Amino acid sequence: MHVDELRISLQSFGWPDYVVFCLMLAICAVIGIHFCLQLRRESRQLKATGAEEAASSAASYLVGGRKMKIFPITMSLISSFISGITLLGTPTEVYLYGAQYLYIMGSLVLMGLCMFYIFLPVFHELNLISTYKYLEQRYNRSLRLFGSIMFIMASLLWLPIVIYVPAIAFNQATGVNIHIVTPCVCVVCIFYTCIGGLKAVVWTDVVQTLIMFGAMALVLIKGTMDIGGPGVVWQRAKQTARVESPNFTFDLSERYTFYSLVLGGVAHWLKSNAISQNMIQRYLSLPTLRDARIAIWTFIGGVLAFLAICGYTGLLIYATYADCDPLETKLAQRNDQLLPLLVMETLGTYPGLPGIFVAGVFSAALSSLSTGLNSLSAVVLEDFVKTFRHEPLTETQTAFVMRSVVVVFGVIFVALVFIVEKLGAVLQLTITLTSVANGPLLGIFTSGVLLPWVNSKGALLGGVSSLVVMAWMCIKAQHDLVTGDLVYQRKPYSTLGCNYTFAGERRAFSSLPLDGAISAASDAPFHLYRISYLYFTLFGALLTIVVALVTSLLLRETDLDALDTRLLTPFVRRWLERRRSRRTQLPPQKLAKRAKLKAVQETAA
Repeated sequence: MHVDELRISLQSFGWPDYVVFCLMLAICAVIGIHFCLQLRRESRQLKATGAEEAASSAASYLVGGRKMKIFPITMSLISSFISGITLLGTPTEVYLYGAQYLYIMGSLVLMGLCMFYIFLPVFHELNLISTYKYLEQRYNRSLRLFGSIMFIMASLLWLPIVIYVPAIAFNQATGVNIHIVTPCVCVVCIFYTCIGGLKAVVWTDVVQTLIMFGAMALVLIKGTMDIGGPGVVWQRAKQTARVESPNFTFDLSERYTFYSLVLGGVAHWLKSNAISQNMIQRYLSLPTLRDARIAIWTFIGGVLAFLAICGYTGLLIYATYADCDPLETKLAQRNDQLLPLLVMETLGTYPGLPGIFVAGVFSAALSSLSTGLNSLSAVVLEDFVKTFRHEPLTETQTAFVMRSVVVVFGVIFVALVFIVEKLGAVLQLTITLTSVANGPLLGIFTSGVLLPWVNSKGALLGGVSSLVVMAWMCIKAQHDLVTGDLVYQRKPYSTLGCNYTFAGERRAFSSLPLDGAISAASDAPFHLYRISYLYFTLFGALLTIVVALVTSLLLRETDLDALDTRLLTPFVRRWLERRRSRRTQLPPQKLAKRAKLKAVQETAA
């Protein structure tokens, strides 16, 4: 049998699979309708009118009235974070480059500590709806608008990839064009997000998380049984060095090292959790800081479990295709179709099971998309409409703005899928592109909560400088990947055991770059944009912090005594309050001398 015939024969998506898939979409739509009716009942029960009524309506729509429970919020956090990019991208990464990537799980715990002690206490005490309102309180309105624009830019770079990924799985299972299924599914997501608000998003996330876990468990258990047990998976992975100890080399261009996975990994997780409106909006929907802190650790536990499952699935894919690499034979036409291919081979003969898997992947995507759309409506309403409108909005106007944003951005994201499909493997693509906006943002927020000396001018200059540099780095890096000038060396693979015909000769590849291109680890001259993609967000954040701090110290315009300590993380807050206490206890002569020196500096400025 020829590879093209085999590929078509594996597209056995029957009517039970379509029923399962459509049932998932129907459940999401029904949940949206339920919470839409609940929002209307709450609106009728409000006794206040005008701006107060509109504010209550917005809080209910965007943060669930700040009365959400830990369990649904935890499930929503997991579902929003574990997108289809993780479900398909992580197994592909492990299949191609080994399990070295999974050491990034350690940095997730470090991120949790940073969230627990540094960021969350500040945001929760300020009782915000838009995370970027913090930037106005800490710096000025210009930084708030800069942060909001960066968030919108990051969403425009990220969410089209989120939509594209499950369409790949659907295409592998059914042969249906991705540009047919994408708009159809996104209409359902836009519908329930638009009418139901945060509560609809959160509770659909609960359903979608359970579907995701069930789908991955099915693949893992059945695939392992077919291959002969976990011992076979482990043995084949060890033989090709797909399971290995941490790489402690200091080479910045190496795809994965201990340092890029830990240091770069912490920055990667922080930009997705600590400063992302998508995630912070959920933490702030909980009534107390204690509940939010519990949600952090339960969320981390869930994500670690999913990453472990996805990593093992990558090893399972290799164990299944150890003697016949589907990428080389073109049985899988895209890297990220490896897991869907495994599903169709292992579950394709069981009616309904492929449908559960495709529903699981789409669930992951829909949860991330609905979260992003809901967060965008919060940012546009709070940071743009209310900021520039002098009169308060009525409840009707507020509802119109929030729902219109969901629809408009949903249509834009679907259109951008046409561009995404030409840009390469999704996991690296996502982290690389989103670092353009999230690197500067992480630096600005970190400076705000940790460095009281940083002022608005320094933060803005640091953010803009980092944005320009990161845009250049990401464009150059992605260009080299697309053109084949930069290719990372993949793990050994073979086509000697294929039982079907394909273009090309049967052979074993010991450790060659994909497509025979030159590896990034060659002796080529060092280029900044060729550092590991995991360093990108960290580099952008550090550049922002350094420029912001140096500029602020040179300008000498920061008045630490006038700074609101609520805007600082608790341990910096305590240091500043002790400093102020000591200053008030100084002798009158020293206080007068300092006041005179300050006046001279202000006159000179």
